[in-house]
Amino acid sequence: MEKVWLKSYPPGVPAEIDATVYSSLKEMFEASFSRYRDLPAFSNMGTVLTYAEVDQQSRYFAAYLQKVVGLKKGDRVAIMMPNLLQYPVALAGILRAGLVVVNVNPLYTARELEHQLKDSGASAIVIVENFAATLERVIERTTVRTVITTRIGDMQPFPKSAIVNLVVKHVKKMVPAWNIPGAVSMRRAINEGKWQTLDDVPLQQDDCAFLQYTGGTTGVAKGAILTHGNMIANFLQLKAWAGDMFAEGRERAICALPLYHIFSLTVNCMLFMNLGGENILITNPRDMKAFVKELQGSRFSAITGVNTLFNGLMNTPGFADIDFSNLKFALAGGMAVQRPVAERWQQITGKVMTQGYGLTEASPVTNANLIGVGEFNGSIGLPIPSTDEKIIDDEGNEVPLGEVGELCIKGPQVMKGYWNRPDETAKVLSDDGWLRTGDMARMDEQGYVYIVDRKKDMILVSGFNVYPNEIEEVVAMHPGVLEVAALGVPDESSGEVVKVFVVKKDPNLTERDVIEHCRKHLTGYKVPKQVEFRDELPKTNVGKILRRALREH
Repeated sequence: MEKVWLKSYPPGVPAEIDATVYSSLKEMFEASFSRYRDLPAFSNMGTVLTYAEVDQQSRYFAAYLQKVVGLKKGDRVAIMMPNLLQYPVALAGILRAGLVVVNVNPLYTARELEHQLKDSGASAIVIVENFAATLERVIERTTVRTVITTRIGDMQPFPKSAIVNLVVKHVKKMVPAWNIPGAVSMRRAINEGKWQTLDDVPLQQDDCAFLQYTGGTTGVAKGAILTHGNMIANFLQLKAWAGDMFAEGRERAICALPLYHIFSLTVNCMLFMNLGGENILITNPRDMKAFVKELQGSRFSAITGVNTLFNGLMNTPGFADIDFSNLKFALAGGMAVQRPVAERWQQITGKVMTQGYGLTEASPVTNANLIGVGEFNGSIGLPIPSTDEKIIDDEGNEVPLGEVGELCIKGPQVMKGYWNRPDETAKVLSDDGWLRTGDMARMDEQGYVYIVDRKKDMILVSGFNVYPNEIEEVVAMHPGVLEVAALGVPDESSGEVVKVFVVKKDPNLTERDVIEHCRKHLTGYKVPKQVEFRDELPKTNVGKILRRALREH
């Protein structure tokens, strides 16, 4: 397939990037610390850390890991925390010490945590004490020997820190009792590291920076090996894509998705640290009232999120009253954006929602629409600079433009492979670097790519392919629907039929209303035969709806 998309690039966006600008993320961080010293880097709960403060504290933390704990280049350190100021300090410290970050979802069960710690071979973990009881249950069966704990309020100034920690533990009862002998507080680690010298560890682009686990919603989670070069390439690709939109040292980005998730890790943390921007960390985006209150005083210029997050915000009182005059960039990814959500976003904010696409194995971004240009078009946009794409059939042959097949990606952001899983790596990564995404897509004449659906989520009705995303978008157009998920269920006559799970916005909405609405917009075999109303839909904690969980129950 020829690179039809290159002619669609806007003026000023290069077809290729130079990813050799930095040898490692450590070098990038230290350049930003030097250049933007007095500017705010991260803020949370009203407290700001400047680039100089992140520099100092992460240096001390890195020295502690090297000299007190005795960790060596390539050792793995897990981070298990929500969006707090401690996260970027721990992250930068681990990488500056020449170590590898293993991001862990704080909501993991003991079983999930044990698998990830054992699989990664993590030597140490930095954990918010709210989740320490889970760690206590499994630590003896893992390779973890060093436990560094922190409390929600620990990086807030006194007396706010004491008040936050008191409320979290004793009023809200959010810290189950735990006992891990030898655990050290992050505060103490930073203080002890102050008296140590940080050794400079030579790092190259090919060195592993992250073991980023993926596939936990579809089976056993696998660690994608993301190198320093992968991550550098991806934020430089995004920076090139944005052109001259962002002003160095002047942007404020809302970071509501957790930083342990690859989307916000790259787009918020890496990109905006490189730009000298401020990331406003939202610890609990599910508290929509508090989230909207935070937005009202933020004068933000960028926000990232998933469809469900944006939908939730727009259904929260006060959101429409926010001043959006500074907003340049609203990037949606992680799941398909439903047209009604995108259209309502533009109506309220006056800004176009930019849909992008990526996957953990690609650090993650591979495609994006032109930022703030045109109307929402339902596509995932064009391949970003230095990214090649092709769409193939089941035999591996490229399909003609406009036809549906599996989307494959090649570029400097594509992972090295899965950690200790050559068999799984071989299934998705070819010898010449092509990554099979598992997503069914088509490309138009201008090079815009449209995701039709996940290969495995496709519904087969009497031999016809039905894609859940299409059904969900149509159902979401009904004004009485808040959220929807579609999947296939067995049927004697047609093999499968479409079933939708709906959360009502209008309490009077009926099954008949939903089906009649779908009949107006869908061919007969695509119309749902079953409608089940739910109070809520199961989601990952970045807001992706879990079709698998619906299928199992």
